[in-house]
Amino acid sequence: MAPREYGQYDGVTRALELVGERWAMLIVRDLLVGPRRYGELAAGLPRIPSNILAARLKELQAEGVLRRVPRSRVIIYELTPYGRELEPVVLALGAWGSKAMGEPRAEQVLTPDALTVALRAAFRPQVAADLPATAYAARLESAELLVRVDGPSLAVGRGDGPADLAFTAGPGLHRVLSGALAPDRAIATGVVEVLRGPGDLLGRFASTFHLAA
Repeated sequence: MAPREYGQYDGVTRALELVGERWAMLIVRDLLVGPRRYGELAAGLPRIPSNILAARLKELQAEGVLRRVPRSRVIIYELTPYGRELEPVVLALGAWGSKAMGEPRAEQVLTPDALTVALRAAFRPQVAADLPATAYAARLESAELLVRVDGPSLAVGRGDGPADLAFTAGPGLHRVLSGALAPDRAIATGVVEVLRGPGDLLGRFASTFHLAA
């Protein structure tokens, strides 16, 4: 299916023609985290039909947003430099959209790549610059991330590892990061469970990552 054309001549229109088709921006979101094989992209977008994923990849490749690269006998997809220019756009969309998230529906999932981008969108480097370097091991639903904050620098990777604070939480963490629920209250009520490390570091986490209510 050919991408739609709006019949207008301006940058916003052209951008929507390039990445405005359904699922396109979510593919870009996941590739901002790192290169992915076709199967990894499909696993990270569990509701996308295979024919739509193939079509979107072909369209985005044709427009120079991503490319196919052979690596270790497999084909991976990665963003081009032109495609990576979408990062501040995706992060701004994530911050804007978080204001209207509400409570999650039963069928909604949180993937590791989506959570990684959400943390990037919520990161406040100006606050982190004045805090000690801290590592967090966060287990949120099926996503396990190791989050390292060192001054204004942020690194997010999958898996567990040495951390100053390890915790697990559900969707209620959104209330903590938006300021609707105090960190100590979140721990006391079981919204956040501390696995190891001092619980008061959750307050540092909440000040470092902030989502608008």
